[in-house]
Amino acid sequence: MHDVAVVGGGSVGVFAALLLARQGLDVVVWERRAAPPEQSRAIGIHPPSLRAFDAVDLADDIVAGAVRITDAEARGSGRTLGRLSFARVDTRYPFVAARPQSETERLLRARLASVAPDALRLGVEALSLEQTAEHVVLRGSGPDGPAEVAARFVLAADGARSTVRRLVGISAPASERGDHYAMADVRDDTGDGERAVVSLEGAGVVESFPLPGGVRRFVVATPVPADGASVETVARLVAERTGLALDPSTGTMSSSFTVRTRLATSTVAGRVVLIGDAAHQISPIGGQGMNLGWLDAEAVAPVIGRALRRAGGRRLDPQLFAGYEEARRRSAHRAARQAQVNTALGRPCGPVALAARRTVIRLGLGLPTSGLLAATYAMRFV
Repeated sequence: MHDVAVVGGGSVGVFAALLLARQGLDVVVWERRAAPPEQSRAIGIHPPSLRAFDAVDLADDIVAGAVRITDAEARGSGRTLGRLSFARVDTRYPFVAARPQSETERLLRARLASVAPDALRLGVEALSLEQTAEHVVLRGSGPDGPAEVAARFVLAADGARSTVRRLVGISAPASERGDHYAMADVRDDTGDGERAVVSLEGAGVVESFPLPGGVRRFVVATPVPADGASVETVARLVAERTGLALDPSTGTMSSSFTVRTRLATSTVAGRVVLIGDAAHQISPIGGQGMNLGWLDAEAVAPVIGRALRRAGGRRLDPQLFAGYEEARRRSAHRAARQAQVNTALGRPCGPVALAARRTVIRLGLGLPTSGLLAATYAMRFV
């Protein structure tokens, strides 16, 4: 009998397992993928997440291999509209750390292996779940055939299409507003160094973020779904809107996505707790989704620790998770609203609306309250 079974061995699930293992709890992690992650995917690590990583002695290692984004610049038609500094958003981490998610995930897995060597089980997919008064039984399939595990509690970190969420009967309606994006990682020839740049253009926003190794990620709004968008497509759109010439031959990754918001109607069902995208899928614009999942893990770990101290976890008090669930619900809704604002600012628009949008941005970045705006984007209030 394990204390906790985590379904989903991505960065959120592994971080949750690591926090629990550091409490001395017996943890097992089921991860459907058999191979380690390779694509960069999410890249921004905000100050609250870095502080959470301090608890497992990983923050310094993550920052050491990251680009420290200390400010962002808004532009329009090649001219600067204003700048946003992150210098005062956190005393210890006055920046957003940019590093490919695949690298962060490898660090988390290595740290988990040092604390709980046999916890992570790759190639195992959860297929069914049964709750009893004292524990949960997970059944699935793995490399060697059927798999089964029993645990006092289950954390579901298995993504936006969570199998566990479906098995416990929690709904999570998805909404789309017709916003589509393409992105690519290419050699950074911009001269913008460690600065993030957001260009507000009539045809749609162009965002770029520095990455380690002289690489920069470009994200562009597209009028229609850009399924399987190539580096060449992203380079063409960037050139048309900003005049920047990217070299597609230096591309290391390209992808596309449609913005979806998906908030679970509840995140706790008996002994099962949803975290990360299983609980709330947020627009990638603004880089909040992955960080929100890490903060879920940070918040739920001590609650589970307390639950396991009550008769060894056999006696479940339904109210024990009530405060956690409400606090994370508020955080998810705040993040979703912020993501909607970020997305709306980047939509294609006509000349009049574009001029008004740029004026609002220029004024907002020029006010003394711009520090509050920086703190909001750096997730201080999430």
